[in-house]
Amino acid sequence: MPQARPAHRSGLSPLERATKLASTDLLLPRGCWTEEGVPVDLPALKANMSELNKEVVDLVWGRPSGGGVSASIFRRWTQGFVFSENEHTALEQFEGGPCAVIAPVQAFLLKNILFNRESSNWRQMSGEEQKTALCSTLSEILESACSSPSTGFCLVTWAKGQSPHTSTHTNTHTLSQTQDMPEPESSQQPQEQQPSESYVCHIPTQGGHSKSHKRTVVSVSDLREEVLSLYHTWRGCCGVLLFLYSVILTKGIENIRNEIQDTMEPLIDPVHGHGSQSLVNLLVTGHAVSNVWDGDRECSGMKLHGIHKQASVGFLTLMESLRYCKVGAFLKSPKFPIWILGSETHLSVFFTKEMSLVGPESPSEQARRVFQSFDPEDNGFIPESLLEDVMKALDLVSEPEYVSLVKSKLDPESLGIILLGPFLLEFFPDQDSGIPDSFPVYHYNGLKQSNHKEKVEYVEGTALVLGFEDPMVRTDDTPVKRCLQTKWPYIELLWTTDRSPSLN
Repeated sequence: MPQARPAHRSGLSPLERATKLASTDLLLPRGCWTEEGVPVDLPALKANMSELNKEVVDLVWGRPSGGGVSASIFRRWTQGFVFSENEHTALEQFEGGPCAVIAPVQAFLLKNILFNRESSNWRQMSGEEQKTALCSTLSEILESACSSPSTGFCLVTWAKGQSPHTSTHTNTHTLSQTQDMPEPESSQQPQEQQPSESYVCHIPTQGGHSKSHKRTVVSVSDLREEVLSLYHTWRGCCGVLLFLYSVILTKGIENIRNEIQDTMEPLIDPVHGHGSQSLVNLLVTGHAVSNVWDGDRECSGMKLHGIHKQASVGFLTLMESLRYCKVGAFLKSPKFPIWILGSETHLSVFFTKEMSLVGPESPSEQARRVFQSFDPEDNGFIPESLLEDVMKALDLVSEPEYVSLVKSKLDPESLGIILLGPFLLEFFPDQDSGIPDSFPVYHYNGLKQSNHKEKVEYVEGTALVLGFEDPMVRTDDTPVKRCLQTKWPYIELLWTTDRSPSLN
């Protein structure tokens, strides 16, 4: 994503902000930069990787060509998970780029706070409550990414005494070989097992190199305990990256490559620094597929992977309003009323507490999804030859005589096509969605400079979902509204602030 402008209007640059946070024991050390503000030396980081970790770095940043990733791009990803001083349940993003990790984490964080936490004021949390909420959220995402529980979970963290703010190593470029610690004996009781550890890499920082390593835990209970014990690591320098590497190693490099459509495409764009759709899907669904439609599709003999089950939190994108893609029902209609919103360059989060928006899939919604699975180009119609297959997939009466009768009714002019609208009206007429006429909504944007007065706070509003376009209640035509219209075509938004929230 284009580099965000420095937040000098508030009196603090990102570097000064990081130093201030470190001085208040938030453990975002200025070791991520030199005293002159020079960013971390990414080429040196790559030079100090073992073969295993070159695979990780190449998967994330791409194979080096033309100098590789610039240090300025890498620097934007060296932040930790830090809560806003103005909104206790919101994470702050310092510069453009890491929203591909921070926004999904924020979405799951809100899910846990709004629907799993017993508190009347969901916008207020103590420091201890922030710790519990963030760590349980990170654990949940790691559990979702784990391909096989028998292989365990990997946590990438700093080696003991090696975090950037405590590193005293001299500046060296020697290769750190991966050295696996002995596995616990199988005869030991599970409660006596210690996480297995192996060194992962040197990360160059101010005054030398900091060594990271990975821990492997087998059980979910051990995972949650370990993640909680590493709270200050997640909040500190490179916390976002360390968590991302943890997800990748927990999922498995080969498993990710098997799911990504283009294995040459890195998870983070080395030119602009934004995350790929595969990265977002990995964090949201546990699968690093490159597409947002439901199920798999065939194209010129190639199988293109999509989303295979309903996600816990959803995803909508402005790109659909421009007809660049079509988000499927599994992401559009998640289990909880929280949606990550994608613009051309950034990710934010739209959410509400109104659970009726994400009730069980109605028969008409199921019919729409099945019909569209036979219409991969989103034409709004299918060839009449596929009508019988659609009816069978929906468990409708599908005897040839009845199918012929339906064809003649839905295609009276014998054009050879069946339109989606008439099909739904024929079999699923007058179905009430159960959505209230209006309900409170909120929008989150983690970038300080994208918020009013440069304070990361939720923007509150009211949504009206109509069954038709009513020019008398038309509000605005903003990117946020156009993005939401890909799910609710006739939604209107009334915000409590003077200006609409920003998608960028």
